[in-house]
Amino acid sequence: MVPVLPRESRSKIFNPFFTTKEVGKGTGQGLAITHDIVQIKHGGRIWFETQTGKGTTFHVLLPGEDRSGTKTKK
Repeated sequence: MVPVLPRESRSKIFNPFFTTKEVGKGTGQGLAITHDIVQIKHGGRIWFETQTGKGTTFHVLLPGEDRSGTKTKK
């Protein structure tokens, strides 16, 4: 379980190089890269819900169709 995100971090959570981890424990690139893959490359959505006593849950929604632009053989 991911801990509750501090209110001041929530708007920055998908920014490159932003991390809530201590120095030397994280690069801040994981969620930024994930955001790019899900939303920009695949037209999906990524969001989170955070609640005291329960932690933070990240949700990923991907479209059910091929959006790559390549034709598939039938």
